[in-house]
Amino acid sequence: MEIFQTEFMQRALIAAVLVGITAPAIGIYLVQRRQALMGDGIGHIAMTGVGLGFLLNSSPVWMATLIAVVGAVTMELIRAYGKTRGDIALAMLFYGGMAGGVLLINLSDTGSNANLSSYLFGSLSTVSDSDVTAICLLAAFVVLVTVGLRKQLFAVSQDEEFARVTGLPVRALNLLIAVTAAVTVTVAMRVVGLLLVSALMVVPVAAAQQITRSFKVTFILSVVIGTAVTLSGTATSYYKDVPPGATIVLMAIGVFIVLTALATPLARRRARAMTATEAATCTAADSKDVPEARRPADEVTV
Repeated sequence: MEIFQTEFMQRALIAAVLVGITAPAIGIYLVQRRQALMGDGIGHIAMTGVGLGFLLNSSPVWMATLIAVVGAVTMELIRAYGKTRGDIALAMLFYGGMAGGVLLINLSDTGSNANLSSYLFGSLSTVSDSDVTAICLLAAFVVLVTVGLRKQLFAVSQDEEFARVTGLPVRALNLLIAVTAAVTVTVAMRVVGLLLVSALMVVPVAAAQQITRSFKVTFILSVVIGTAVTLSGTATSYYKDVPPGATIVLMAIGVFIVLTALATPLARRRARAMTATEAATCTAADSKDVPEARRPADEVTV
């Protein structure tokens, strides 16, 4: 096929597969923690890292990773200790990160608004060999954390107090989730862009939750959905010359709508079956409690 014959598309497809795996893998924990928009905030902060990379003539991916990790840790500390004024501090952090990225990239000799746009919304043609290497290394870290520590991360995402009582290092695990989310943002920024990466973390998970019940099945299905939409979106952007990030996100939303439509009659059927089962159970229990009817004393059998 033509799409596999060009080197830049080979690199783009590799990056797309890794993004499709890593974004939902960490996104499921963010959804459980009700921090669905955390990736969006980290994306704003990572813009400063991209601009700093161009200013210092270093790799924007690695510099964005560093700044995003620092920003994510700061966000988690603000969440834990910020209390009533934490939202104001987060807002300044997000908008400051965006403004810093725009300013720094325009101060650099090699950067421009066009370069920044490719990081904001994704660009297939600009994925280089060094980007693929960085994405592979960062994706390996995300997979190791989200799969290797899934039980601990699930526990702390569901109930921090219970996790603390059981002896888990809650603060360290919260920071690890934040750092892993930051790494995932930089993994995905070359494909879907910094402004849209949060959608790829959340939408596949929300779509999988429509038809699944267990955490394990939701995890697997969300990764499958994420990989499918990133690959199909990347291919569509190549053949139709449309932005890859927007195409991938819209496809993910389309999958969510389809699964939601399929889940509605399925949920009704399950509810009716459950109601029928409960009714049968109650009837059986009532029949056991009622004593066997006796004939009247004056009745004589002939």
